Amino acid sequence: MFPMSMTVTTKDTTALSDAELAEMADLCVDREPNFDIGYLSKEKENWVLVTQCREGNKLRGYSFCTLERIGGTPSLLIGLLLVDRNAKADQTLKTILHDQFRRALLAFPDEDVLLGSRLTSADGFRAFAGLEDVVPRLGYKPTGEDRAWGRRLAKRFGSEKSIDDKTFVMTVTPGPVGGLDYTTSKGPIPEGAETFFKGVKSAKGQRVVVFGWAMAEALSSGKLPK
Repeated sequence: MFPMSMTVTTKDTTALSDAELAEMADLCVDREPNFDIGYLSKEKENWVLVTQCREGNKLRGYSFCTLERIGGTPSLLIGLLLVDRNAKADQTLKTILHDQFRRALLAFPDEDVLLGSRLTSADGFRAFAGLEDVVPRLGYKPTGEDRAWGRRLAKRFGSEKSIDDKTFVMTVTPGPVGGLDYTTSKGPIPEGAETFFKGVKSAKGQRVVVFGWAMAEALSSGKLPK
């Protein structure tokens, strides 16, 4: 028997059915971050696009995102991304991101695009593999502009006042709280990524805001994600 390949679709969130929302909720019905159907219904209103990744008929991951300009800067904002915790988690993540980067290229041709999200764990840094000037990163002291970007993203994610712009830790309670929920099955994560999550309580609504730049050349060559 041949292994089933991954398929990906992206559409407007307004086209999501209740049955699809229930299927999405089932992926984490018995674990954090507990994105239940009620919460996903609310997030449906906050984001423009939804990407779903399937292996055969089985949903393996999904994401809510939007492509917009923040202060004129082309941005791909991932409000929520969840990957099923199995042996193909890395493939699922890459499949979702590949489609979103493809759409970023169509929306912002010949421009560098900022990718921003909130991470629940260090594993989420895999989403930023191949990007430039990722913040935060090991051995780098964020500039005033970096901290300003952290605040801009926190505002877009719901509350500018909820972020510590020195640690990039955003605290929102009560939950559930959106973000990128992914546990690596095999892929490496950047050196020192764990340090940014020391003391971070993801189950209590804490997330680390992370952003980086997808360069125009990388987008146009189709080399993202790595």
